[in-house]
Amino acid sequence: MTPDIKAIFFDVDGTLLPINGTKLPESTSESLKKLRAKGIKTIIATGRYKNELKSLPVMEAKFDGYLTLNGDLCLDESMHAYAGTPINKDEMEVLAGIFMAKKIPFVMIGAENRYINYVDSKVIEVQGSTNGKIPNIDFYKGEDIYQICAFVTQHQKQLLTDILDDCSVTSWNEMGIDIIPKGGGKQAGIKNYLEMYNLKPENIIAFGDGENDIEMLKFAGIGVAMGNASDEVKAIADYVTDRVDNDGIKKALQHFGII
Repeated sequence: MTPDIKAIFFDVDGTLLPINGTKLPESTSESLKKLRAKGIKTIIATGRYKNELKSLPVMEAKFDGYLTLNGDLCLDESMHAYAGTPINKDEMEVLAGIFMAKKIPFVMIGAENRYINYVDSKVIEVQGSTNGKIPNIDFYKGEDIYQICAFVTQHQKQLLTDILDDCSVTSWNEMGIDIIPKGGGKQAGIKNYLEMYNLKPENIIAFGDGENDIEMLKFAGIGVAMGNASDEVKAIADYVTDRVDNDGIKKALQHFGII
């Protein structure tokens, strides 16, 4: 029996786009067009921020919404913000101290802009592997921050997890982590979207490949892990499809009879 799917949420890197990919796979592009033709809403759910997202080849396609910064800044189809959860002020005092100490490369990300405290070899390596641009170096001025990206060892990741009471820490790369408000994340962004359109979790599918996609896949009626996903992501998914660069999106949608 074909599920009653009204909306589908897609991670970007490793899901819609191959890592280091320069264009949407043709099968993915055609699948997105078929979904929209059927009236099924397509929404991006990514750790990227708005201005960065605009420069990616994923924007060749049209989408009905954008859950940026891991769902903590939600944008409509015109990229206007309608919901957001910044990191609270007390936690920002701790994070700002780490930022200013310049012991760990930190990227502060606000609603429109992002900047880094300093750049080292880890930053260059990780950003190069994800087609990411290295932010300009700048100072924290006290504005609302929705997400922090840090370039760390696993030991440093654990230290940050231990000292941050009101933030969650998730990995998107072996040396890259996202720091977001506790209770936030892609699933929280999806909840905002569902409330706006009076939809239920059973009406949605979510596709992802990374640790920061796990809660989203668990929340969705159907959570699909890409073939290139980590074993941890595959273990919690309802279905594991092929790799992003081997028609994984198309194959999963066909498996469930959506297209």
